[in-house]
Amino acid sequence: MSGHVYTAESLRAGSGSVRPRARGAAGPLGVAALCLLALVLVWAVATQVPAAGLKDAAALHDLTLLNRPTLESGGNFLLHLLEPALFVLWGAALVAVALARSRPRVAAAITAVMVLAPLTSETLKPVLAHSHYAVGGTRIGPASWPSGHSTAALTLVLCAVLVAPARLRPLVAAAGVAFAAVVGLALLVLAWHLPSDVLGGYLVAILWTALAVAALRLANRRWPVPDAPA
Repeated sequence: MSGHVYTAESLRAGSGSVRPRARGAAGPLGVAALCLLALVLVWAVATQVPAAGLKDAAALHDLTLLNRPTLESGGNFLLHLLEPALFVLWGAALVAVALARSRPRVAAAITAVMVLAPLTSETLKPVLAHSHYAVGGTRIGPASWPSGHSTAALTLVLCAVLVAPARLRPLVAAAGVAFAAVVGLALLVLAWHLPSDVLGGYLVAILWTALAVAALRLANRRWPVPDAPA
């Protein structure tokens, strides 16, 4: 069972083909609303509740104890892959794949996500800058929330899932989640960010991707594309 909903008009179509009705935008809009709420809660708890801020710093300190020369080298290499110039390169590659698959709307959507998600994180950092607790000498600068690197990592992953053919999406999603998780762990072990910073970056990426999916669904309902690839 595919789960598609079919209209009476499509069943009566003389061509003999049945076109599934485009899915609505309520689901992704709900996800976006939850992400926005979660962002507010994460920031408020981490910055306004002293006990939570102290635990945030203590968790970071405990993770930095895992650092070893090999892990540091590998982590720095991984994070280097998300520097702005390379991030633009990976994004351009995803847009090219979407256009090659005749999905210009998806190409436009991921372009918007890859601009707006990192821009949001980099804009929020100075606006919401605040002092952090330090545990064991591990200190993080005030302008750290949300993490730009974790935003970039999950943004790339989610855009790759949008571009991938339907049959490959589970594989791309699994590999991508593993990549984003390793990036987040590297940020913590190398003491680049607090756990709340990393979580905030992930939420920003999901928020903008959910809004992009909602926009795509609305566009596909308003202007259906016949025989579009999955």
